[in-house]
Order: sequence, then structure tokens, then C-alpha cells
Amino acid sequence: MVTSFIFIIIILVASVLQTSTGFGFSIMATPFLLMLFLPYEAIQINIILSLIISVTLIWKIKKDIDVILLKRFTLGSIAGVPFGILIFVSMNIEAFKLGVSILLLLLTLLLILKFRVDATPFRDYLVGGLSGLLTTSIGMPGPPLLLYFAGTDTEKAKLRGTTLAFYLFIYFVSLVTQVLIMGSNKTIMIASMFAVPIVLFGMFLGQKLYERINQRAFRIFTYIILSCTGIYLFLDSIFAK
Repeated sequence: MVTSFIFIIIILVASVLQTSTGFGFSIMATPFLLMLFLPYEAIQINIILSLIISVTLIWKIKKDIDVILLKRFTLGSIAGVPFGILIFVSMNIEAFKLGVSILLLLLTLLLILKFRVDATPFRDYLVGGLSGLLTTSIGMPGPPLLLYFAGTDTEKAKLRGTTLAFYLFIYFVSLVTQVLIMGSNKTIMIASMFAVPIVLFGMFLGQKLYERINQRAFRIFTYIILSCTGIYLFLDSIFAK
């Protein structure tokens, strides 16, 4: 019962964040799903539910998509996917969590220090490649995108629309790759089906939140999400040793 309640809270909060910001699901859900499931189970559940959110929202956010940028992210991610799989099949789970925590904390620090970068086609492809690598390795495509969008001071509607559209592609490719190489199981299917109504309710709440959040609050919200997730992963990996 306790496990089911924790699972519901994780999925609900992550769905609200994903719908309202465009990137919150994997950053929020993956660390906590690792408490309940095996690594490959947690990552596949994350990918399936994130894919459902993207499919459901695509009609609503299509006007906000930067098509040229989306194409560059997509092409770049294709190169990153196989490298992510190689990392996943050979990684130590505690080392993985420590590495992700340092990445997220560094990312948050850069954002707070108002890190800025000029957008170029090469950087677009590079960010897509890193995102593809992180998706198949740890189920978290969001950090490279978030850093890049924050560094280029992208408007929140474009950020959410382009990110969710990109997720539609990269999560599908990653799910197929994961299943072919790692396989799947009954636990993943049951947990994903159980979570669908929770995801839909979270999307409803997330859309309401998105309509009420301004650009400054959106940025602060980003810092909080990344900081809390990074600190949790760091402490969890340290104390697990």
C-alpha cells in the first residue's frame, strides 16, 4: 500500500511538472522510481509515461514548435542513442546516480549565474546528441535541453513546445532500443497501465499551472526542480556506499 501511494505521488507530481514546464517528468520521476524498481524498469516506465504525455499534448503545443531546431535536435539525438545504451549496460548504478547529481547541480549553478550561450546549428546538433545519450542511458533527456534553452533565454512557450515535440521522437526511439536490448517485463506493463489515469490528471493540473506561471516564475521553478533532484541523488548515492 505504501509503495503504491509513493508511486502515485511520484507520477502525479512529475506529470504536473512535465505538462507545465516541458521537462519535469524524467528529472522528477527517474530518481524516485529507482527506489521502487530495477534500473531498466524505472527507465522504461519513465519513457512510456513521458511518451504518453507528449502524444497527448502534441496537438495543443504544435504552434509553439521551432521546426528547424526540432530537426537539428532529432538528427543529433540519433548519434547519441547508441552511446547511451553502451553506458547503460556497463554502468554501476551508484556511480550513475552520483554522476547525474553532479550534472544537475552544476546545471543549476550555471542557470543561477545567468549562463548564456549563442545558439548555432552545431550546438543544436550537439545538444540533441547529448539528450539522446542521456535518454537511453538514464531516461533523462531534459538537462541538456534545459541548459541550452536557459542559456539562450528561450521563451517558455517555445521551450515547452519544442521540447515536448522532441520527446515524442527520442522517447519512442529509446523505448524501442531499450526493449530490443534489455527486454521488458510484466512489472513495467502493469505499472505503466496503472499510472495512465494519474498521468492524465496530472496533465490537467499542469496545464492550469502553465497558464498561470510567468517567465520569471518559470525560471525559478526550474532552479528548484533541478536543485532538489540533484541534492537527493547526490545524498542517496553517497549514503548507499
